[in-house]
Amino acid sequence: MEATYYGKFLTTKEVAKLLNVNDKMVYSLVNDKGLPATKVTGKWLFPRRLVEEWLETNVINYCKPGNNYSSEHGVLLLAGSDDLLFQRALTLFHAKQTETVGFFANLGSMGGLKSLRRGICHIGVCHLLQDDNEEYNFDFADQELDKTPVFVNFSRRQQGILVRPGNPKGITCVADLAQDDVTIINRPLGTGTRLLLDYEIARSDISSGQIKGYHNVVARHLDAGLEIFAGRADAAPAIRAVAGILGLDFVPLRWERFDLLIARERFFERGIQNFIGVLHEKSFRDLAASFTGYDVSLCGKMLFPDNFNNKE
Repeated sequence: MEATYYGKFLTTKEVAKLLNVNDKMVYSLVNDKGLPATKVTGKWLFPRRLVEEWLETNVINYCKPGNNYSSEHGVLLLAGSDDLLFQRALTLFHAKQTETVGFFANLGSMGGLKSLRRGICHIGVCHLLQDDNEEYNFDFADQELDKTPVFVNFSRRQQGILVRPGNPKGITCVADLAQDDVTIINRPLGTGTRLLLDYEIARSDISSGQIKGYHNVVARHLDAGLEIFAGRADAAPAIRAVAGILGLDFVPLRWERFDLLIARERFFERGIQNFIGVLHEKSFRDLAASFTGYDVSLCGKMLFPDNFNNKE
């Protein structure tokens, strides 16, 4: 019993013991109070970390860290994935909305999602490819958050492999990264770009261990491009916009959806609405058109998963 408790998941009986209730009450808490749970082969399992966080959020008079940082008070906190157009949008926001200052933490998509869960940011910026190889972000938010957030699209953008001008190593796909004469620069764990690269490697006939430089990482797409520009790497997973800025060649992999995730209870705060408002302005659309590899036809629009159920 003790070994299971300190593992990743708890059983129904272990949760009942932890909460000092009977098994039937545990099922009621799942249905009525949002106790985090999943069903595997007919049995309920409870992620230990999420159960502990659920307990914290349901303690009366407990102030959850971050919950007092309203964007109504002149500070907008954003965290998540690195993106060139997003950074320029933030600069445009500052020029147009001088009463609010936006602070962005480049933590990768999973870092943005975790910051949103902890209540220490107002907007999580994510592009996490789901297992279905089609949708983005919905399943990850469902697993990580107690409540379904509002999903607002920022853009679609083209992901691929940056290579030197003229593509001297003849790289045409992810499998070519395993060539003996190719060295890459990678992105950190927890980023959507790293997740996509690992997904493409899993689909190919190579392994990550065959790729030189796989464990060498930089924090930003632009940093990856600069490593190639300086001759320190031959290739890197990154967005097409970097190739356009630095004059590099680009091997496309796929278009992906890049979203803003916002807690429902915060959605109508002034700072958040002002930021979304900038995305609808002509000045932002003109800015997006100046980059390669972006599609902003859905930008600023709310998105919903196919199985949207207003999880409370």
